[in-house]
Amino acid sequence: MSSLIFVQLLLLGLRVISTTTDTWRHCTDIFPLDLLSFVLERDTSKLAPGVHMKQAGEMRGVHFSSPHSSLSFPSSQVLANCDLFPKEFSVVVTLRVSHLAQKRNEYILSLIGPKTEEKSTLNDYGDLLESNKKRSATAGEQRGKTRRNKERKVKSNEERGRIILGLRLSKKCLHFLFKGHGGVVEHWVFRGTKLADNQWHTLVLTITREYVSLTVDCQAPVQIVPTRPFPSDLNIQGSRFHIGNRGRWKGLFSGMLRQLVLVPGMDVSHQICPSPNSQPATLSVPPLLLDLPVKKKEGDSHPTSYEKEERVSVGLERSCSELLQGQLWFNPLKKGLYLCDGSEWITVLEDHKRLDYVMEHQVLTTSSETHDVEVFQVPGMGLMAAMAHRSKASGSAVYLWTHAQFSLYQNISTHEALAWRHFYIGKKIFLVVSNSGGGPYNRLNKELENEFSVIYKWSKKRKQFVRFQSLQTYCARDWEAFVINRQTYLAVANHRQGMAILRSNQNLCIKILHFSLWFVFQVITITL
Repeated sequence: MSSLIFVQLLLLGLRVISTTTDTWRHCTDIFPLDLLSFVLERDTSKLAPGVHMKQAGEMRGVHFSSPHSSLSFPSSQVLANCDLFPKEFSVVVTLRVSHLAQKRNEYILSLIGPKTEEKSTLNDYGDLLESNKKRSATAGEQRGKTRRNKERKVKSNEERGRIILGLRLSKKCLHFLFKGHGGVVEHWVFRGTKLADNQWHTLVLTITREYVSLTVDCQAPVQIVPTRPFPSDLNIQGSRFHIGNRGRWKGLFSGMLRQLVLVPGMDVSHQICPSPNSQPATLSVPPLLLDLPVKKKEGDSHPTSYEKEERVSVGLERSCSELLQGQLWFNPLKKGLYLCDGSEWITVLEDHKRLDYVMEHQVLTTSSETHDVEVFQVPGMGLMAAMAHRSKASGSAVYLWTHAQFSLYQNISTHEALAWRHFYIGKKIFLVVSNSGGGPYNRLNKELENEFSVIYKWSKKRKQFVRFQSLQTYCARDWEAFVINRQTYLAVANHRQGMAILRSNQNLCIKILHFSLWFVFQVITITL
């Protein structure tokens, strides 16, 4: 009995975990997120502490001298309205590294979890270490070796701390770290990437469900097929991005960064490669780094001046200052293009807001495909709606507005109905349906293949529509009622055959044939 209760509780716990996971919000934004701009453009009048702008060749970049708190920001600022990291994404980095020590690892980017997670993780590792020590106290030499290996692994994990995701550079390798299944930090290594040559390089790291690829300077990509894909449930609640570090001095990036862009949901290597010029490929460079020196011409004695490179920065928020004068900014949410005049952004193009006053009120489930809806008023009953259904078996239906919604009121036999039309003759209410398919009359006379549309009359006694008259039509598509000299007429749009005018009050049937490329009309006079 106790084992049965345990199994039930276990299944209930798994169900709760599954339900909780389903309620987590995935990131659906697909526009580029310029992470470097979030650090540089907090205050455009001055650089953040620990950040220095440097010139290398004809390109500018930033150098970090300390892991200042201004180099980090909450992940919710860029990955808004989502709790889980994107399943697939690309990271675009433009960097320049002059020298790296043999055993030195430097972080280009890291995503660090909240402090509470660090404490619980360290406690778990501590419990694991203590448990291993107790078990190994009575073990032999082989178990002692296993214990030492586990201690090294625990120590390594403790050094990584609360890292959720990171991009790390060593002398000959590029490492991508992430918190995998069970909270264990896993890493994929791209070997042979010698980037410490004092040159500018652009890296495109692409993570998909099938493969992981690294493209360096638009050359042939290096692919890795991991044994386990990147986790789809990587929780980032309360986490922070750190640019050029992992929140501490150890691992501080010593090179220069010019571009650091996160693109959720897509591979951008084909968009930025090949580069249109000899410069490294770019996707989104912060405006502060776009000023390039103009080379002096021969015989030019004027001092070197500076000019703006014509580029458009992409992001949700940008501040305008004198340093950004003449720069363009595109806001993907507002779908607007703006120009900085030195103090504020001037609108160049902006998508006008579309006001939507229509809200979903009710969903009606019909028996088959519905081609037309006719809404009308019946005195003493209220608002009604006749719906033309395609199915011959279930026919069409009339709905009545009651208790603030439409409810099924009456089923009417139709044959591939395409349209309904209501009309009045005096105080009497009628409904006419366009039957495009054969009805029971076809079975009686298959040679003629007659098709009949039907007029229904509202019966006050029965409080429903009853059959009033059948009219021969030819794949009727639509009806229209109108009055001329107090006489009610009906016009039907037939898909084939000719146009006929019928006048029943004189017992005459005058048929005039007129062929047309599209539709022909038949006018029928009805008198009571």
